Parts: sequence; C-alpha cells; structure tokens
Amino acid sequence: MYRTKMTSAACTAGLSVTKTQKVQTLRSIATISPVSSVARNHKIVVVGAGAAGLSISHQLVRKGIFADQDIAVVDPSVWHNYQPGWTLVGGGLKTKESLREPLDSLIDPKLKFYNDGVSSFSPEHNFITLSNGDKINYEHLVVVPGIVADFSTIKGLPEIIANPDSPVSSIYDYAYCDKVFREIKKLRSGTALFTQPAGIIKCAGAPQKIMWLALHHWKNTGLYNGSNPSDSAIKISFATGLPTMFGVPKYSAKLEKLRIERGVEGLFGHNLIEVDGNIATFARPGGKEQVKKRFDFLHVGPENRPHTFVKESALANETGFIDVNQGTTRHNKYHNVWSAGDASSLPTSKTVAAITSQAPILVSNLMLALEGKEPESSYDGYTSCPLLTEYGKVLLAEFKYGGEPKETFNKWFGIDQGVPRRAFYHLKKDFFPWVYRKHMVKGTWGGPKGFIN
Repeated sequence: MYRTKMTSAACTAGLSVTKTQKVQTLRSIATISPVSSVARNHKIVVVGAGAAGLSISHQLVRKGIFADQDIAVVDPSVWHNYQPGWTLVGGGLKTKESLREPLDSLIDPKLKFYNDGVSSFSPEHNFITLSNGDKINYEHLVVVPGIVADFSTIKGLPEIIANPDSPVSSIYDYAYCDKVFREIKKLRSGTALFTQPAGIIKCAGAPQKIMWLALHHWKNTGLYNGSNPSDSAIKISFATGLPTMFGVPKYSAKLEKLRIERGVEGLFGHNLIEVDGNIATFARPGGKEQVKKRFDFLHVGPENRPHTFVKESALANETGFIDVNQGTTRHNKYHNVWSAGDASSLPTSKTVAAITSQAPILVSNLMLALEGKEPESSYDGYTSCPLLTEYGKVLLAEFKYGGEPKETFNKWFGIDQGVPRRAFYHLKKDFFPWVYRKHMVKGTWGGPKGFIN
C-alpha cells in the first residue's frame, strides 16, 4: 500500500493563501516521498523456491495444520529450472526448454508467494526486507535461495562465453547449456579442455560427466580413439583444481581408472583463472608457476558463490553460507532460522539428491520447534551424484559425511554402485527428472526413502 505523507501545514495550505503560496505548497508536497513500506506477518517464511524451497514449503503445507498464507515463499524468479538436467542438455539428450516451468505454476495456492528478491535479514527482530522495501515478519525462517554460478571469477570468461561463435560453453547456466552440444558436434580436431574449480561447485561430478559424454560422441564419430589418443583427431584434457578425480575415494579410484583407460590427460591441481582467446591460464597450488594451455573447445565449470544478500548477512558464517548445525539444519545462533541445500553450511556435496534427505529432516525439526520442543532428527550428510560415464551408463555415487559410501542399491540388492550400469543411466535420464517434477517439488519425494506423505 502506498500513502502520501503531508505535514499539517501542507494540509491546510491554500485555505487563505495567495496563488504563489499555493504553487509553493504543491511543489513541497511533490517532493515528499509517497511510499511507505508494508509489513506482513507469517508463521513461516521460506526464502527461495528452487529444489529446496519448493520441497520444504510443500512438505510443510502437507502437514495440514497451517491456515492459508501462514507460510510464505519469497523468490524473484519467473522460471523454475531442473538444473541437474542441464548435463543432459549439454549431451544432446534433452532440450533446456523441457526442463523449466513457470515458477508461480508450481506454488500451492495455500502459500503466499512474494515474487521479489530479499534485500536484507533482521534475525534479531524476526523480519526480512524485500527488494521493494516491504518487511515480512516471521516466527520461523527457512533460508534456501541456492548459490550462484559465478563466471566473473575467471578473467575474460564472461565476455568469451557470451559470444555465440566462441568454442567456450558451460552446463552451469541456462543461457549456455545448449551451446555445449553445438560446440561438441562442431569440433572436428584439436584439443578439448574440460575444467573444474578448486572451490565450491554444484554437483562436483558434473564437469566430468559432460566430458565423458563428449568423449563418447567423438568416439562414435571416429574422431577419438582412447586406446591410442596420439593418433586421434581430438585430444582431451581434464583440468581440475582438486588433487583427484572425485572427493570420495571409492568412486575416485574407478574414475581415475576410466581416465587412464580412455586416454584423457589429467591436469590435477590446475585451477582456471583466465581465458584469453584460445588460451586458458591455470593457477597452481603452493606458489607453483602458472600453466597456459591452448584449446579448440573449452567447457568451464565455474566456481559457485553465495548470494550477496546471504553472504553479507548476520546469518552467514565466515565462508558466506548459512551457519547451521550439520545434523539438525537449525541455525547455530538464531534458533528460529533453518537452512538446507546449496546455501547452507552443511558440509556435503551440493546436489538435489542431498536436498531429498535434508528437507524432511528440516521440516520434522521445525515442526517440533513450533511445539517448543528440541530437534530430534539428524542429517547424516547423504548426497548422491549420478555420474554419466558414457551414453547409456551411469556410476551412481551415493555417500554421506566423511566420504563414506551409503549405497541404496548395494544395501537392498547387493549391487556395487562403483560399477557404471545401464539401469542407473535410466534413473538419471528418465526417472529422476520425472520424479522431481511430479513429486519432489510437491513435497512427496524423499529420495532414498521413497515417496512420503
């Protein structure tokens, strides 16, 4: 609501004044701001309507104890994207348009939807301020806005990746994920370079997933021979800021074996810092000299960062993520604040699969808190990364805190998930996108626990 503010003198001006005085009075009224912020109240405010925000808000609604608009969702987006599917787009298996829906169409009408951004948090006073200046009061706050793929951390990258004619692309952005396969098909010879940063990134396996798909495509077109890469028209390099192929030893060992068998050059401890024309520059750990490498195709996995409004808030830890208990998902200082997903400090890989396990725990503990009780459920760090190793096969990595495997199919059927399998490929390509759209965003999918009420 907007109101015009006037002084009492201004209100009475013109009753018995000259024409000049009237003009001066009107001018003074016009200079006074007509806007005052609006404050609204909700039991629970959920900041973010991505995988975590939709899952959590709808699980809360389904508890059946909240009145209409007791729960609010805040997000400035127009579209909701199934981001894990962008790897499939980069491999030519899906269209990016098929993996997005209008955000407002996914939000239950019992929820109050604020289609706006967040300017700031005021946890000491239990309200947030929207970008338009409105204040939203809450009893409990759930902060799940995700993180940002930041191409600007690499010098020269924003300009060159935006050039539709450049051989540089990334599955980490809606604008560029379909460019990936166009460039894969276009390359007929030269060096193909795939990078992964040393810092935070969504789904740490994704930068090599697209590499394995590209390799398979070039192999099928006769441009790549993994058993004799020196005679191949295309040479493939994987440059990662990490010391190994993957953070979990069991799966890393298998992926390293595949890398060697398929003739892919491994550049470990190489962190991309600049792209200039067809030259990529890498920083090395321990003060080692920088490395420059020429490429004819470049796929970039950019470092991901927290949103500025999160990083600069009282809710963030020293790294910029929402500072929560790694078991309960409750904030370590403000006990009516909760977080999960990519924006949280939970020390596990940032994947949609992790959210399927985190969301029910957060909801359960928040419901107890509403009753004045302490949290009981504890998150064990479960996450999953369906690693595409070729067209038709996936290595289904599932693990928890400490990099310890927690394999669903091994537990129930004795299947070693460190072996790439066709059945897992159909989970990644077909089942996961379906169950996400039909159930997870509606609050009825709990990952390894299956369907939930």
